[in-house]
Amino acid sequence: MDESLRELYQEVILDHSRHPRHFGPLEHATHNGEGHNPLCGDRVKVHLIVDAENHIADIRFEGRGCAISQASASLMTDMVMGRTVAEADTLMGGFLDLVKGEEAAHLPEDDMDRLNVMAGVSAFPMRVKCATLAWHTMKSALEAGEPAKSE
Repeated sequence: MDESLRELYQEVILDHSRHPRHFGPLEHATHNGEGHNPLCGDRVKVHLIVDAENHIADIRFEGRGCAISQASASLMTDMVMGRTVAEADTLMGGFLDLVKGEEAAHLPEDDMDRLNVMAGVSAFPMRVKCATLAWHTMKSALEAGEPAKSE
């Protein structure tokens, strides 16, 4: 990766970390999860509203952690909003591949372009857990939560 692209990616990570998107509690969440990385102290709560058609109608996160964990959580919330739970799961799989240094060829190009900002984490194995904490917490929340009821 050339130096100018690396710098751009660092700026995107810092922006998401300093100005997280979708940060805060979510009233009437249908799914909630909590995650903690004991190795570094990162903590995250993920709140979602999943509608009757299985779309993520809203998502928020709360917590404290390093720039990587906060940026990853912010990026995740931006990317899964409005998608189906299955699409979010596919996106998560691609993200996990990227941060582990593996190919994520099954993702659409737009998603790859947005997620590539976190691909450099693969060079720092101890930081992979920071980057994946919110994603794993979202998955746990979706698996444990109550499905939305149709009115």
